[in-house]
Amino acid sequence: MKTYLVTGAAGFIGATVADALLKSGNSVVTIDNLSTGKEDVIPEGCTFIKGNDYDDEVIKQLDAYHFDSIIHIAGQSSGEISFENPVYDLQTNAQSTLMLLNYAKKAGCKEFIFASSMSTYGDHENPLVSEETMTIPKSFYAVGKLASENYMRIYSAMYGIKCTALRFFNVYGVGQNMDNLKQGMASIYLALALKEHHITVKGSKDRFRDFVYIDDIVDAVRKAMNRAKGGLFEVYNVSNCRKIHVYEIIDIIKKSLPFAVTHEYIEGTPGDQMGVYGKNDKIRTDLGWEAQVSFEHGMQQMIDWAINKA
Repeated sequence: MKTYLVTGAAGFIGATVADALLKSGNSVVTIDNLSTGKEDVIPEGCTFIKGNDYDDEVIKQLDAYHFDSIIHIAGQSSGEISFENPVYDLQTNAQSTLMLLNYAKKAGCKEFIFASSMSTYGDHENPLVSEETMTIPKSFYAVGKLASENYMRIYSAMYGIKCTALRFFNVYGVGQNMDNLKQGMASIYLALALKEHHITVKGSKDRFRDFVYIDDIVDAVRKAMNRAKGGLFEVYNVSNCRKIHVYEIIDIIKKSLPFAVTHEYIEGTPGDQMGVYGKNDKIRTDLGWEAQVSFEHGMQQMIDWAINKA
């Protein structure tokens, strides 16, 4: 049995990762401030420390454990909110990473895995991006993610910690928070359709994203643990290498619901990307990871779950 710190296990991705590790017979500890997560989402058997993972007093509580790996998923996850409260965004997405890396150095934890983001790329004339593509963040949220990657790069070089930044493209699936209407394109549209029978879309219908189902995200995290290939610090796109346009998402939702749904397009939000989609050659070669769930199948599973939950 190994012991893992999985931050953010009251949220969608963190809870799913923590649950998978627990079911494999491991011990899991989490830190979550419950700002958007819910305590009842934390998997049974997961040790819960309530608070901010950029708080010294919270970090000190980790001294009671010895972690085989730190999987840092917690953080404010909305580009829109990062403009509304940039200092809090900086604390949750960059300061937290720095403090946890420093804890790993002091505690002798030699593996650190971070939930980074496709938002670090910004927009490009050629929207098919690889890990070598220039990063041009458009939101404070993306700046924080990129800063975290650079902290990891330095800690790897200076202190020998194996650091892996997984640039998640748009994560969706069963279990996503349907109450948060500022994060998660597919979940926002689906929640509006179910609650209001009307979808208000902020921005152009021609925007696009590269969607990755939650089960594939968990698989990527698991395969990044104890990775044998690559250097001490590596960045990987966790992507399907496929464009899905906004209008396609709306169409799938409208066709899949048992009632009529209307929609409209309004002005976009600050820092929103037009779209990029990710090459995944590197993660396939190094980690043997490849997405297994198509967007059509995953979205149908999510819609069926959301209807039953509503």
